[in-house]
Amino acid sequence: MKSNIRFFKKSKILPVDKFFKNVLYDNKIGYYSSRLPIGQKGDFITSPNISYLFSEIIAIWMISTWELFGKPKYFNIVELGPGDGSLINVLLRSFKKFPKFNSIKKIFLYEKSNYLKKLQKRNISDKNVKWINDFKTIKKGPVIFFGNEFFDALPIKQFKKINNLIYEKNYTFDKNHKIREVYKKASKNNCKILKSFKILKKLNFIEFPLFGFQELRKIIKKISQLKGSVLLIDYGYLRSDNQNTLQSVIKHKKNKLFNNLGKADISAHVNFSLLNEFFLKNNLKVSSIVTQKEFLKNMGILERANVVAKKMRFSEQSDLYLRIKRLLSPRSMGDLFKVILAYNFNNNNFVGFK
Repeated sequence: MKSNIRFFKKSKILPVDKFFKNVLYDNKIGYYSSRLPIGQKGDFITSPNISYLFSEIIAIWMISTWELFGKPKYFNIVELGPGDGSLINVLLRSFKKFPKFNSIKKIFLYEKSNYLKKLQKRNISDKNVKWINDFKTIKKGPVIFFGNEFFDALPIKQFKKINNLIYEKNYTFDKNHKIREVYKKASKNNCKILKSFKILKKLNFIEFPLFGFQELRKIIKKISQLKGSVLLIDYGYLRSDNQNTLQSVIKHKKNKLFNNLGKADISAHVNFSLLNEFFLKNNLKVSSIVTQKEFLKNMGILERANVVAKKMRFSEQSDLYLRIKRLLSPRSMGDLFKVILAYNFNNNNFVGFK
């Protein structure tokens, strides 16, 4: 389609990550520039939209982490990619039940999309919440970074090994404006980066989140300055099968990758073993990687659901437990979604991890 060529800007060929960065994040024609992707009316749904108990669990985890840090008088929370603001609203409501913590915490929202930023400001009424484009304004106290389905939305590079040489996948278009793949020899710098990760050495097809790691370096720099942690929850894997995980959805249905560009969501599964190695290379400690099912159960989501259900009618109880089942079931989100925590704190007794 001729309309797809606009995402190349003035280029005739682009690496996978740069092409999809244009498709997703361009201020004028990008997917996130003009639409709310989350919810029943959007293209996909996330855990905070499935059940508010997910967000309550995250709130409890944050308070317990503050206690683990010794209840400091300054404490910062940064949500990465806040979506429609559903999670942060539940956090704010939950924090009010803990007056001491509520009085000292500061909340920052890190959002790239101007459209979503405007939407969040309409949905979040708390005047103490601040939107930021970088982390320079956070100067005192430990900081917790939290991202739910943040990392999967960041564009990735793709490489293939052929006869021990590394080639990078690019996109170009033919005279009929059809997008096609072209492999070019990877740059010396990219080859050097890939070869530095042990987890990638035996793979013949590699997905590498260069853009995502650039974002994480900013986060790690702030954690190194102030002490803190980064908690990421996302769908992904521990062991790669040399497969292409790029996927597209529109209106909650699978979509062919190059159909509806700019109107459909595009993401990739997260390589948690690679994330783990990256954090360790950057002098952070890493908790054991657990599934979402394990994390939420360890945090007591079933016990919390039982307490809440006592005040509900039968139909409401059924709805509540169906939603919890979706979060926990191995056939749904329970095993596919993983949880990783990286930190630079001596005490590793973080709740939710065994």
